[in-house]
Amino acid sequence: MLVGVPLPPEPRSSALMQTLRWTIRPLPFMQDCRREYGENFSLRFLGFERPMVLISDPVAIKALYMERSHGLPPGRNLILEPILGSRSVLLLEGKEHLARRKLMLPPFHGERMRSYEATVEQAITAEIDSWPLDREFRIHTGMQAVTLEVILRAVFGVSAGPRLDRLRQMLSTVLSETSSPRAQLIGLATRRFRGGNALARFDKQLKAVDELLYAEIAEHRRKPDLPEREDILSVLMLSEFEDGSTMDDTELRDQLMTLLLAGHETTATALAWTFDLLLRHPAALSRLRDSLEAGEEDYLRATISESLRLRPVLPLAGRRLATELSVDGLTLPAGTDVSPAIWLTHTREDLYPEPFAFRPERFLEDSPDTYGWIPYGGGIRRCLGASFAEFEMRIVLREVLTRCDLHKADPRPEQTGRRNITLSPKDGTPVIVTARRPARERDIVAV
Repeated sequence: MLVGVPLPPEPRSSALMQTLRWTIRPLPFMQDCRREYGENFSLRFLGFERPMVLISDPVAIKALYMERSHGLPPGRNLILEPILGSRSVLLLEGKEHLARRKLMLPPFHGERMRSYEATVEQAITAEIDSWPLDREFRIHTGMQAVTLEVILRAVFGVSAGPRLDRLRQMLSTVLSETSSPRAQLIGLATRRFRGGNALARFDKQLKAVDELLYAEIAEHRRKPDLPEREDILSVLMLSEFEDGSTMDDTELRDQLMTLLLAGHETTATALAWTFDLLLRHPAALSRLRDSLEAGEEDYLRATISESLRLRPVLPLAGRRLATELSVDGLTLPAGTDVSPAIWLTHTREDLYPEPFAFRPERFLEDSPDTYGWIPYGGGIRRCLGASFAEFEMRIVLREVLTRCDLHKADPRPEQTGRRNITLSPKDGTPVIVTARRPARERDIVAV
């Protein structure tokens, strides 16, 4: 607690035990806390001086997100800065954050976003064609390959060739080696006891990635057609802040890594969860396939919304209070670290009848409360790529479900695991393709 100010109750176990439970089984841990302490409770994580207060009431979440002066809790810097860099839009605050958000938001909306449809189609077409028939494989891995390819081509603007091949391989290595719960626990422990950098063993890979990114940035700057290019790196290079300045190479590198981490693993994980849910609910799957064959997308959008409700990829999206938060019987002093517990909000029975049931049609009936469905966070820090992520998911789901007869290799629900900052399917969603139809003519493009 802050001096003299009681915070919501917390488990009686040590910070180490709470961190272990959070890292290994976060959803049951949160559910146990809600059952014992109610909708507001505190957790202590190893390596952090202050507890984190978790809330799940949409009224309190709205009050938290509407106040622009609240800052980021320090944990985001501890975990992400070694990979993203200090100029990442995810880590900056105040005017610096808003200036970059203004520059980076336009490519992820409207006509410019839709111009990347062919890129996504080419990536998923190639991936589907590589899948074995009648043999188990992990579709999460396939989705990671697709979303990485989209990032490399649409965001980084890397053309086919040796650099693309090397970036693809090295980025996959760095992301996989920093994603395990073990790596996260070691990182928290070493920071708590003032040990060395837990990511030191990844420094060599990160430096090699940086060399490739800086080479790509330099090559972009020399391109005579830079103003006509549509990749997001080119757009950022030419964009100006209000004072007429532009991003230097270091900042461009940091924003590229930010878009990679924010748009690659998260979208791949959301897709893997959606396949897990659909393949265990044949009625919903059949209805979705019928609607896709009819050229309709309402049920597809509802399916994505319901999947993100039941299986939000990110567990927290917190703030450090700049001023007192007092709402609906909850009072927290300035300086408190607070976060919506996204999954707890999404499974409130007062918001969602039968909250643990997979029912996409609920999103056809009524729009959810703005702060009762928050898979992308909220307020001025809502995910920049939210629209792009759902755009990409719609294309991938459409192509897979119209081309493939897909079945779960194991009928049991996937357990929740951890990859970096995401809540991922622990076993990677094993599936089997029993039949595959040819791609439509417009999808057959050399990759």
